[in-house]
Formats: sequence, structure tokens, C-alpha cells
Amino acid sequence: MLKNLEKIVLLSLLACGAHSLSAQKTTVSKVWVADNGDGTYKNPVINADYSDPDAIRVGTDFYMTASSFEAIPGLPILHSKDLVNWTLIGHALKRLPPFDHFAKPQHGNGVWAPSIRYHNNEFWIYYPDPDFGIYLTKAKNIQGPWSEPVLVEAGKGLIDPCPLWDDNGKVYLVHAYAGSRAGIKSILVLKQLNAEGTKTIDAGVLVYDGHAKDPTIEGPKLYKRNGYYYIFAPAGGVSTGWQLVLRSRNIYGPYERRVVMDQGNTNVNGPHQGAWVSTQTGEDWFLHFQDKEVYGRVVHLQPLKWLNDWPVIGEDKDGDGKGEPVLRYRKPTVGKTYPVVTPAESDEFNDARIGLPWQWMANPKPTWAFSDAANGVLRLFADKLPDSAKNLWFAPNVLLQKFPAEAFMVSTKMTFKPSSKLDNEKAGLAIMGLSYANLALKKMNGAVYLVFTTCTNADKGHAEEETVIMKLDTETIYLRVRITAGGRCMFSYSTNGNDFTETGSAFKAEPGRWIGAKVGIFCTRESQTNDSGYADFDWFRIEEVR
Repeated sequence: MLKNLEKIVLLSLLACGAHSLSAQKTTVSKVWVADNGDGTYKNPVINADYSDPDAIRVGTDFYMTASSFEAIPGLPILHSKDLVNWTLIGHALKRLPPFDHFAKPQHGNGVWAPSIRYHNNEFWIYYPDPDFGIYLTKAKNIQGPWSEPVLVEAGKGLIDPCPLWDDNGKVYLVHAYAGSRAGIKSILVLKQLNAEGTKTIDAGVLVYDGHAKDPTIEGPKLYKRNGYYYIFAPAGGVSTGWQLVLRSRNIYGPYERRVVMDQGNTNVNGPHQGAWVSTQTGEDWFLHFQDKEVYGRVVHLQPLKWLNDWPVIGEDKDGDGKGEPVLRYRKPTVGKTYPVVTPAESDEFNDARIGLPWQWMANPKPTWAFSDAANGVLRLFADKLPDSAKNLWFAPNVLLQKFPAEAFMVSTKMTFKPSSKLDNEKAGLAIMGLSYANLALKKMNGAVYLVFTTCTNADKGHAEEETVIMKLDTETIYLRVRITAGGRCMFSYSTNGNDFTETGSAFKAEPGRWIGAKVGIFCTRESQTNDSGYADFDWFRIEEVR
């Protein structure tokens, strides 16, 4: 099926040409494509962890951002022409403030549910950091440069902000609270912003209390249509909840309440938290996530229709005004057909910059990685583990990307050049989560060994278990991990790139903190030096399991 879709892509590119972001390379995943090639699509439209998506349309272009937590670069920017075929085109955050705080991994903290809007010929992203407050970053061009984040309101537990520029010139911001920081939750508050949209100017008004019917209400998105103010908000919890919509003629309420989508008879649990978007042809759609545990929160696309000024999301089989998710549906009508594309995954490391799928576990140092385009490699220099690091979970210089499907295979070619002065430099391929595993080369007692490492409950500071597989007399190794249903991971290695040997028992991947498991590469050391070793990665490829 995927090979046929690759043919469709080629024909589409020849027929239609590249879109307005032609400078971006277009790729097609070998493991998940949502476009069925026959005018329909299947959910999820992005089978990767883009949690809490928010989206807008500007002209004939759709843009999406999502939570990125501690990962850097943060605030991913995705682009689509038809709401089904998406590409990753950049990130709005190069570093997370406060910079020193995020120099070490802060798993589960950082960027929570953001909102993106287009106003006054600028792109605006409001995002919350539950420990520091609500921030704003702006750009005149979606690909940047994005402004340094401005703190709109300082405070703990302020989450999920969304602005609205009203017809009367006033600017509002709705947000929720995280009980873990604020001591309160399940409520939505509306505040007024200054004219510049950079500061809150009042203490806020409680516009909805979800304790009685909608516990854990959060993630509000504020819209205005036909004289009504609407707050789209998820409730009931990430994995078990429903999509709620509130409406009122007055922005401060009182608000009427209606559940407009839930799981129904489908296997799409907790379908909520997302964005209402309209096409240039007048159709309405809703992007939301589904929590798939180890695979993260993947993005679905649902049809939306308006009935008596209430939205109905998904398929309303019994006509009660509440829909359930669709798994296969006709593609949105946007006036023409666009090529099949997906967010990039594999990386040949032939460019002058690190590819867009990659993110560090903390604010990076400039010495961690260098693209060597002339030789077609990515060089990771061994960086010293923090003195406080009990295992790799606490190492900032781990370069990762999201799981792209339920079953896939990752292979990489690595050449390891450890320092002649040090032992315990280590580089390899890792699956990261609350527990993790990696297959790596490690210098010990003056020689290089292939080692397999696991760490259970890494987030709790547990020690690694390391197994020496063999001593190596080669600098170059091929490393591979096969991921199958349920996150079962089997590592293997090869010295010639053709014949792979498995390392033993399978490892069960686990999600991270508020995120799915990730796969990536690393290069670390334990001692201080003035000339560290390094690992050159020739390529990193994601393919179908074989």
C-alpha cells in the first residue's frame, strides 16, 4: 500500500508542483500515510505525538502547533494545504526560558498546550509554562524569526491560554489551571489583555466551573461566530474524556453547555482538545488528539457541522447533536488536490543543519552537535553527564524524535571515535521513556565494546543495567531497533550493514512524562576533558519492519 502511495506522490508532484513553502523538502513516510490516494483519508492524520494541537488557516494554508514540554527546539510548526497531508516546517522556540533552568532536563515541564492565531498580519503563539506563567511569541513569517518569549502573566499553574481580539477592540485571554501547581483545577477563567496583547490587565473572571459535570476541564479555545462566543474545551481527562463546547452571547457568560463529541462506539478514546478550522470553501473541521500511551497523543481530523448554532463534531449517527470520531472519511474540499506528504522522519545528515524532526531533552550547548554536510554525517561530541545525573534520563544531550507509527524499524550507521585520554565515553541508539534502553559503543579499559543497556524506572533515579556483548575491533557499527505493537523493541547490530544479530530479550518501551516514547541517538562521557571524543552518524532511517 505504501509503495503505491509513493507512486501517487510522484505523479501529484509532477501534476501540481510544490506548494508555497517549496524551500522545504517534502517527504513521504514509509510507515504511516493518512491520505488513502482515493479522495479519502484515515485517522490519525499524524500518527505521532503532537499533543494538544491548535491550528489556523491563513489564505489557503493551514498551520498547526502543539505542546512540546521540555523538548528543544519547541513549539513545532506544521503546514498543510488540505488538513490531511502535513509537513513539519520549523519551530517557534529555539530555547526555553528561563534558560539556566532548562539547561537540564525538566521532563513534563516547559511548553504545555499552546494556541496559535493570525492577527494584524502576524502569527501569535501564546503558550503556558505551568511553573512560570503564560508567554507570547510572534512572527511576521510563519518560518520565523520568532520573537523572544514575553511573559504575559507570571504565576504557577496558569495553563492552556487562548486569545480573542473582539469586535469592540478589546483583547481577551481564556485559560485553565493546573491543580499540581495552583491548587485548583477544573475551572476556566477569562482575563483582559492590554491592547498590545502582551500583558493581562485584570485578575480575571470565572466563566465556567466544571466540577459538577466536567471535571478536569482544560485546554480552552475561544472563538466568536454569529454573535456567540464559543469556548471549545476538553473535559473528563486525557484518556477518557469528551469534547465540550460552551456558548454565550456575553463573553463573560453565563455559558450554555453541550458535549459535542465523545468516544461513542469507536476505539478512539478521550477524543478532545484541539482546533476548529474552516476551509476557504466554507467547510468546517476539527483537529484533536487521541492518547495512545507509549505512542503519545496522535492527531485526528473530524468533520464539523453547525446545527442551530451548535457544532457537531465527527459522525452523529443518532442525530442527538453529539458525534463520535470517524476513522475513514472524505478529504476536505479545498479547491484542488495537493501532493501526498508527511512530516520528515529519516535523516541522511547531508544538510548544513540538523533536521527538523530532532529535539534535545534540554536547552542545547552549541558544542553538542555539528552537521558535516561535506562528509554527509552528523557529529555528536561526547558531553559530560551532569554530576547529579543518575542515568541517561537526566542527560540533556540526548537527540530524539517521536515514534511515527505503531510498528516501524530504525537503523543507523555510526562511527565511534572516543578520546584517547578517557574511558567511559559512550554513543549509540536509544529508546527513551520513563524506562529506557540503548545499544551503544563504549570505551572501557582502553578498548571499545558493544554494550546493551536498560534502565527501569529511570525517572526515579534507578541505576542502569549494562550488558557487554563483545569487544570490537572496528570503529563503524550499524545499529537497529524494531518496534512492534505495544511498543515492543528488539535491538540488533551489524558490522557489515547486511547481517544483523539481535541483542537478546525484547524491551517494552514506556511513555515519558506527558509524552510518548522517543527514539534517537546520544554521545556522553563521565569525565572532564579538553578534547572529547565523538560519534559520526552517517544516516538515520525509519522504515517498515522486516
